[in-house]
Amino acid sequence: MKCAICRRLPGIAVCLLGIVLFGCGGSGGVSTPHSAVLSWSAPATRVNGDRIAMGELDRYVIRYGRNPKEPTGKIVIGGAASAPEMSYTIRNLQPGTWYFTIQVQDTAGLLSEPSEPVSKTFQP
Repeated sequence: MKCAICRRLPGIAVCLLGIVLFGCGGSGGVSTPHSAVLSWSAPATRVNGDRIAMGELDRYVIRYGRNPKEPTGKIVIGGAASAPEMSYTIRNLQPGTWYFTIQVQDTAGLLSEPSEPVSKTFQP
C-alpha cells in the first residue's frame, strides 16, 4: 500500500513522502506476533515548493495503533539527513488491523502534518 501527501503546516513545513507498508509474520492457526515494515523516501521540497536539502532533515516520527485517529505507539528515528531512502520494522504486533502514519521534522524543529494513515491487517 502506498500513499503520498503534501500538507500545509503553519510556517514552514516539509512535504511528506510516500509510505510503503509490508506485513509479515504469523503461521497457520497460531496467534503469533507480526511485523510491519514501513519504507519511505525523504521529501525533496517543502509544502510551499521550495527545495529542502537533506541536511535540513532531522528526524522521522512514526505513529501507529489500532485506531487511525488516536495512535498509541510512537517511534522517533533520528538521522533523517543520512539517507534518502529509509525503512523501519515494527515488531510484535498482535492480529488485527493496525494503522501507521509518518511525519518529518526539520532541523529548525518544524514538524510536518502526519501522512494519511496506511493500514495492515494481520490474521490470527
